Amino acid sequence: MATAAATLNEDAIMAVLDTVPDPEIPAVSITDLGIVRGVRLDPPRVQVTPTYTGCPATVAIEHMIREALDAAGYRDVYVERVLFPPWTTEWITPRGHERLKAYGVAPPSPSDRAECPLCGSADTAEISRFGSTPCKAQWRCNSCLEPFDRFKCH
Repeated sequence: MATAAATLNEDAIMAVLDTVPDPEIPAVSITDLGIVRGVRLDPPRVQVTPTYTGCPATVAIEHMIREALDAAGYRDVYVERVLFPPWTTEWITPRGHERLKAYGVAPPSPSDRAECPLCGSADTAEISRFGSTPCKAQWRCNSCLEPFDRFKCH
């Protein structure tokens, strides 16, 4: 296994981070969600911003990053939590939007209507501002009658 000093570069570290799934929505990676703010090489660190300041998955995500970095030989790369500026749904990548929808979660959009990730209908309604996690709301499709989560915009 190579040492971190021998292989330390931003692209290689980002490739490792791209394999780390979000613990609450495993179909998307932490890079898909845009919570990886960046990689700095001097000193070596990965900067991460949680979707919410009090997100219960933050410690789990940081632990998963640490494990992935260690397994790839980047034991000297520090995981740094950055809270400002706060995370925004605008940081979710296009691939993240696609993966959320494929997983059955409506991606965030500026529209007051969510598109049903199951049938594609825009005839939907929010039934609860509180979904399965703090970053999602519960919606229902009026066409296929299925409930679904929608990522909250912020």
